[in-house]
Amino acid sequence: MGTSHIALNAVSKQYGSRFAVKNIDLTLKAGECAGLAGHNGAGKSTLIKLMLGLITPSAGSVRLLGEDAAGSRAASVRSRIGYLPETAALHPSLTGRETLDFYAKLKKQPVGKNAALLERVGIEQAAGRRVGTYSKGMRQRLALAQALLGEPKVLLFDEPTTGLDPASRQMFYEIVRELAGQGAAVLLSTHALGELDGHADRIVVMKNGSKVADGSMDELQIQSGLPATVRVQLKRPAGLPANWVSDGLTYTAQCPVERKAELLRELGSLDNIRQIDIHTPTLDDMYAEFLKREDV
Repeated sequence: MGTSHIALNAVSKQYGSRFAVKNIDLTLKAGECAGLAGHNGAGKSTLIKLMLGLITPSAGSVRLLGEDAAGSRAASVRSRIGYLPETAALHPSLTGRETLDFYAKLKKQPVGKNAALLERVGIEQAAGRRVGTYSKGMRQRLALAQALLGEPKVLLFDEPTTGLDPASRQMFYEIVRELAGQGAAVLLSTHALGELDGHADRIVVMKNGSKVADGSMDELQIQSGLPATVRVQLKRPAGLPANWVSDGLTYTAQCPVERKAELLRELGSLDNIRQIDIHTPTLDDMYAEFLKREDV
């Protein structure tokens, strides 16, 4: 097993008596994309600041690409990290091209690849216009291009799809898939939980500075304890077990998500089924359930 691109071990950050994050373990390997979910004040931004080396942990260790995020080699590590803040501070009087050139020089990257980057995020036609004339979505695309400078191996995105229209969001997630496919570790901090389904390998749920859940969609469904619901419409009445509630020819039953197949087997022959609907907990359902629980 290779070294984790992101490795947080028993990390806490304390301000006086208040813990912004408490005893967090989190690892991301090359090619892995994780979503970071939580309400305001849950500790998401603190975690990102710790990974960027902007603040140091009160306890535990934060390592990126094998190095201490705030250690002596932090500057060289930082050049291999891409960061997209929720609100990027872009100078309105610079053009898109000038903005990206400025960030490339800051990151000690050649400007020769910038035209291709602007094309990749879909704003090459506006590269000569001042950023002050850009829509919010265009500014977000330019900020994304900034985060991609230097082909980073770690990407930290904070509310990356804010202000993006559906086509832009699709473009963003295509880029994320491509980056993960090339071996980058990607962390997406977002309130738009529904978007993460199908785009993140894992989802980490934070509450009051603690991690309350961590896993794939399937694993979170099991961790949440929320049931799956199966509703079938039959062609003729059937003597189903007592866990099936009938309303005419419509029968409904619930079970733990990992037992869906067993529930379907109770239906017997498919010949008698007119229609079937299986509802499993959505990410929003699970998130609400995790946040209801007592503090860990």
